[in-house]
Amino acid sequence: MPELSDEKSQASQGKRILLVDDDNEIIESMRFALEAKGYQILVARDGNQGLAMAEREDPDLVILDMMMPKRSGFLVLEKLRRSRPIPLRVIMITANEGSRHKAYAEMLGVDDYIRKPFAMDRLMESVQRLLPN
Repeated sequence: MPELSDEKSQASQGKRILLVDDDNEIIESMRFALEAKGYQILVARDGNQGLAMAEREDPDLVILDMMMPKRSGFLVLEKLRRSRPIPLRVIMITANEGSRHKAYAEMLGVDDYIRKPFAMDRLMESVQRLLPN
């Protein structure tokens, strides 16, 4: 009988995703869905912690909330884009409806921009597109 972990390891091969969000409920639901696919999850609860962890841990992907204490997602994204020769893959998530914010995120080179509340399938589709096998 095949082990369940076979499917997980094929899907993600232990790729590491950093979740940067101050909303515990959102963190836990994303963590649950992503770990079920075999991804290793790192968590930061504010922008400063997220930036430090991105630099120290070098994840394969960052899922970044726009509105956070200490340092906004935009400031984290700006710093990540300036400080790395090879850009990290970044998905920005936000409850903000403004199209100017989306345009600014795209100008900074965000790989995807997802508005809250979002269907977990939408997030998983984006993650799988950005982290192909």
